[in-house]
Amino acid sequence: MKRFPAEEYALPFFKEQGFVRKKCPTCGEYYWTQNEEQKTCGESTSDGCACYTFLKNPPTRICYSLPEMREAFLSFFEKHNHTRVKPYPVVARWRSDIYLTHASIIDFQPYVTEGIAPPPANPLVIAQPCIRLVDIANTGPTFGRHLTIFEMGGHHAFNYPDKEVYWKDQTVRYNHEFVTDVLGVSSEDVTYKEDVWVGGGNAGPDLECIVGGLEVTTLVFMQYKVVNDKFIKLPIRTVDTGYGLDRFAWLSQGSPSCFHAIYGRLLDKVFDIAGLKVDDTLLYSVAKHSGLVTMDKTANRLNARRKVAELIGADVDDLDKVLIPIENAFAIADHTKCLSFMLSEGIVPSNIHEGYLARLMFRRVYRLLRNLKIDVERLYDIVDMQIDYWSKDYPHIKTMHDEIMEMLKVEEEKFEDTLKRGESMVKRIAAELKAEKVSRMPDDTLSELYDSHGLPPEIVKEAAEAEGVTVEVPENFYALIANRHMQADKPFEEEQTKPKVTLETAVEKLRSTEQMYYIDAYVKEFEAKVLKVINGKHVALDRTYFYPEGGGQPSDQGFLIFGDTKAEVVHVRKMGRVILHEIKASEAPKEGDTVRGVLNWDKRYTLMKAHTATHLVNGAARRVLGEHVWQHGTQKGVKSTRLDISHYRRLTADEIHEIETLANKAVLADMPVTTAWMSRSEAESRYGFRLYQGGAVPGKDIRVVKTGNWDVEACAGTHLKRTGEIGFLKMVYTERIQDGVERLGYA
Repeated sequence: MKRFPAEEYALPFFKEQGFVRKKCPTCGEYYWTQNEEQKTCGESTSDGCACYTFLKNPPTRICYSLPEMREAFLSFFEKHNHTRVKPYPVVARWRSDIYLTHASIIDFQPYVTEGIAPPPANPLVIAQPCIRLVDIANTGPTFGRHLTIFEMGGHHAFNYPDKEVYWKDQTVRYNHEFVTDVLGVSSEDVTYKEDVWVGGGNAGPDLECIVGGLEVTTLVFMQYKVVNDKFIKLPIRTVDTGYGLDRFAWLSQGSPSCFHAIYGRLLDKVFDIAGLKVDDTLLYSVAKHSGLVTMDKTANRLNARRKVAELIGADVDDLDKVLIPIENAFAIADHTKCLSFMLSEGIVPSNIHEGYLARLMFRRVYRLLRNLKIDVERLYDIVDMQIDYWSKDYPHIKTMHDEIMEMLKVEEEKFEDTLKRGESMVKRIAAELKAEKVSRMPDDTLSELYDSHGLPPEIVKEAAEAEGVTVEVPENFYALIANRHMQADKPFEEEQTKPKVTLETAVEKLRSTEQMYYIDAYVKEFEAKVLKVINGKHVALDRTYFYPEGGGQPSDQGFLIFGDTKAEVVHVRKMGRVILHEIKASEAPKEGDTVRGVLNWDKRYTLMKAHTATHLVNGAARRVLGEHVWQHGTQKGVKSTRLDISHYRRLTADEIHEIETLANKAVLADMPVTTAWMSRSEAESRYGFRLYQGGAVPGKDIRVVKTGNWDVEACAGTHLKRTGEIGFLKMVYTERIQDGVERLGYA
């Protein structure tokens, strides 16, 4: 990994405050401290540089709950002229490359960080709930240093070439003032450790703030773009900070685990349900050294446990028997919160995309409950407590209570059915392996059984070993699976319609085509000037009323008329800023010619009806089935149109009829359909993230389509002026195209 020179970290603040730079003899990293006697970097990690010193001895002035710590953080930065921004959803629907929000900077990538759109405020401060499933294996064993769901406090500044907000030195000053003046930590107890941050195609130096052995903040100075392992300077330098608000609460309470600090009495109830008698004295002694445990850095869990057992003078087997149930209970508390947040934002458990991640979480919780011999019915009690506990700060969770419970019940039924069918499958595979004289199940087979058939590795192990085939389950199995599914696949439509490189090159220097169909979608004929003709059949015009294929809407067709030639327009595509009209004719117009465009109006008007109807059907489905309904895809057509929606059960005849009835009521209401271009931040602030029904929308500004008081979406298609023009809408079929996704066909 690239290292930055010492000058990148030698800030005026360190010199003024008497910090000295040292190299840790244990991990080899450099750090800054005011304590000249300090021997190591002071961070409790698997390298063994230090242990936790804040347990039972918090270094802060007072004890904070998580909500209190959140407010202290936000208020501090508000006093320092940062605008408080509401947290974004945990489902990153504004991004096409990832599914979940795993850091506060995700809220502003890529549009703000790349200078495409302005930030909602500059500088700003936010407390962002984050989900990071790559830490699933460590959640529990590290006593809360790792969590699948946590709150990241971020203060962000975006520095433009012509406007400097603040940079490294001021960032560290803010951090130090918050930690020392607000929280009351002694300045000599604060260490800053040098590191390099790389992620999302960007990079920069960073400083990690360590207190009592615990890393509490990461201060990233994003200033490079990584291209082929080369660091290229970015025009916008971003202050990207991550304050671990859960960890800060833990630090201030000095409790035996971060879970105690986050969940309080809720954790006690989980212990009670599990029938666990927890020895706090033992927990404190183990927690002191829990930094040694990191599943991706330690050979395996037992080796890490053996180290801890030696340090506290305990027998490793006895320690294991006591700690594994407690760690399972920790994980149940964390995972049920994570599930509650995921389902509250409309993720439907399934075998694909973000639904896969919700299913993974549910099945892991199910297995943890079985490990502790807890009846699965108690899952609903725990989730009910989670919803009540967190709805004070996140009220949307409460409104989704019934839908969350229903989705969990359906998922339980599906999983139990999977387990019944899975046992015979494992027996068959074990028999095949034995016939081939293979005594150990390959890791790929284990992963395939989970990925394709939903069989947890623990279940596979039980069934296979009963047949004489050994199974070794990697300690970080679930983290490996989650990591494999964290990135979004490239959209199918984008793959299908990606133009050839030759066309991309040919239009690079052309001026933008005026998209006149956005000004008036009812124009049937127009005149325009030819900017360029490519390969004798792709015509670029200075302006057009032909709609290019996109957003599930087929392109317009018609004719381009020039001289005595009437060239058929067979397809229209948008390539960057230029719209190309593919013609079928014996000759093409010349550059500079004026042509007359004539749309196939019957087709266009039918597609306008279909597109507007899709908004009505989507809104009707949400009203009938619940707020978990999100659009998963759509294809408008002349004869019929389909809409794919997220839903956890097959639709009933009554539900289909009710959706049709509601949609037709919206037609008869003859509601106005209005469009407006808005800045991204204004649209999100006014209408929320329901805007992104059709997926992530690129660009600085987005086109908002509002259908009366029925539906609001970011949408690039052509629409009617009023819903009454649709006439009548008929549901013609429904089908389940995959688990968790229902297809509605209508005309």
